[in-house]
Amino acid sequence: MQRAWIWLIIALPMIVVIGFFTLMLSDPGQREERRAPTRTSGEALIGGPFTLVNQDGETVTDADFRGRAMLIYFGYTYCPDVCPFSLQIMAAALDQLEPELRDRIQPILITVDPGRDTVEQLAQYVASPAFPDGLVGLTGTPEQVAAAASAYRVAYRRSEGEAEDDYLMDHSSIVYLMDSEGRFVDVFTHGADPQTMAERLQEFLEEEGSSS
Repeated sequence: MQRAWIWLIIALPMIVVIGFFTLMLSDPGQREERRAPTRTSGEALIGGPFTLVNQDGETVTDADFRGRAMLIYFGYTYCPDVCPFSLQIMAAALDQLEPELRDRIQPILITVDPGRDTVEQLAQYVASPAFPDGLVGLTGTPEQVAAAASAYRVAYRRSEGEAEDDYLMDHSSIVYLMDSEGRFVDVFTHGADPQTMAERLQEFLEEEGSSS
């Protein structure tokens, strides 16, 4: 009798855990929340049309970048650390490529802070020697920026309780690799190793070149 109670005490936590996960998996809302919206019918649900304004004040769309692969990062110029760090990693990775391969990639920064990131502000920011050569900065209306961020599954919001003109933006920190037709290829998470990124870029570019 005592032995039976001991086994019951050991098994009870396992029964509770199994029951909890059974309930979670049977809840359609929870299942929908966990589902990764990355691929359907063999293609990722990342990327799509956008209309924005570059650092020269020109209205551009995603179609204007056809013919070159894109490395896209969503950030903002007033970001104190995460954004410049990510752009520096991107630069370090691109610098490791042979010139002919490097020329086939367009690095892009899309702001998540259109209120402060004016054309003039972006022009000064993307010219930093610490960032990739030829970095294009894109801004627009809040609606245009929101549409682009939604297409790339980027989450962002202004930090609460901050001053009107002195605030931070919480946002996803991911570099997206898109092919020369604007289709999703891969992502690099925050803090990715530049060498690993460079190797993946070279692999992709060689594959794309051999299939064209």
